[in-house]
Amino acid sequence: MAKVQIVLSEDRDAVRAELAAAGIPTEGVAELNYGDVPDAAVRPPELAGVGSSHAGFRPAPLRVKGDGAPPAVDAQGTSEHEASYRDAKLADLRGRRISGVGRADKPEGGIAHQPGNKPAWLRVKAPTSPKYHSLVEKVRAQGLFTVCEEAACPNMGDCWASGHLTVMILGDTCTRGCAFCNIKTGKPNAVNPHEPANLAAMVAELGLKHVVLTSVDRDDLADSGSGHWAACITAIKQAAPTTTIEILTPDFRRKEACIDAVTDARPDVYNHNLETVPRLYRTVRPGARYFGSLRLLQRVKERAAEIDYPVFTKSGLMVGLGESRDEVLQVMDDLRAAEVDFLTIGQYLRPSAQHYPVMEYITPEQFADYERQAKLKGFTMVASGPLVRSSFHADAYFAELVKSRKAG
Repeated sequence: MAKVQIVLSEDRDAVRAELAAAGIPTEGVAELNYGDVPDAAVRPPELAGVGSSHAGFRPAPLRVKGDGAPPAVDAQGTSEHEASYRDAKLADLRGRRISGVGRADKPEGGIAHQPGNKPAWLRVKAPTSPKYHSLVEKVRAQGLFTVCEEAACPNMGDCWASGHLTVMILGDTCTRGCAFCNIKTGKPNAVNPHEPANLAAMVAELGLKHVVLTSVDRDDLADSGSGHWAACITAIKQAAPTTTIEILTPDFRRKEACIDAVTDARPDVYNHNLETVPRLYRTVRPGARYFGSLRLLQRVKERAAEIDYPVFTKSGLMVGLGESRDEVLQVMDDLRAAEVDFLTIGQYLRPSAQHYPVMEYITPEQFADYERQAKLKGFTMVASGPLVRSSFHADAYFAELVKSRKAG
């Protein structure tokens, strides 16, 4: 394959042409030219799962919730492409050092994925708490979205029962189509100008000590939504000055002016997830760039120093996508080079048959090993476990971060 040097550019057509010349597929990436982003639509039942093959992850004709990279499926819901892809991948993994210690006939440190047969450590109970249902009603009343619901988070019942939720601003439709994500892709609605005030009112009403904000990608907006991000943070600070704010942002198309604008609003924790190892970006996260995301995290620290504001930075990884242990450890090193304080590592769980397949289930023992390795590399805080997600117990971990900083 020919070598290619990608320069950050807002001209996606030029970048696509350069990638194509180098033999790098670009299917599944939502166009940055807003007029080319299709409207989200409901797929007719007779077309469910139809429209693309697993190999290459070509997008379906209609982009609906979470189908940024669907495979073709048969009447039983099984993808022949998925099966052959997984078998080939697992064959390649066998005998290699993947994670921890294990037998030579399976990925080390994990167990091979079997459809419909999750390990016991990944099973969770349905939410039944009255506080959970009360919180649902309050979120609906304010017209807000939560990533807990949109991303089908397995911890939703536990977190909401304790009054902790992650609010998703800028709508519920993303302009990108990542192969792992359950949020729908398409042409978003106009930004709600009342969202900052509504969000701040809910935070104040609930008396939240710590709130987490995230958003869809808004490549259709000139500032990628960064101005709205800053407005939401400012509104919360005014309505609930004692509430600490954690944000999980998109990459803002890697524009430093946007990163600076959000940092200048002074969130307490700035999170941006790398999600996976560099080798898998092309199929798992095609709309993003690994080193662009690293640079974002680095720039947050630089800007925080310029404005003399000690923000914590945070990033997260999914495992079980076919990555090697050495690749995970290298990502840890890269994050520490960018001075990231907090790392989360969790098991990738496939939202539907239309998403990237689970390659292996990582064992709790291997997650514990990853946590030990991350702490040895200098992270102030590490959360590593099968059900860990970006905002997993965010309030408690923030308190620990503050305590660690005070202790030096």
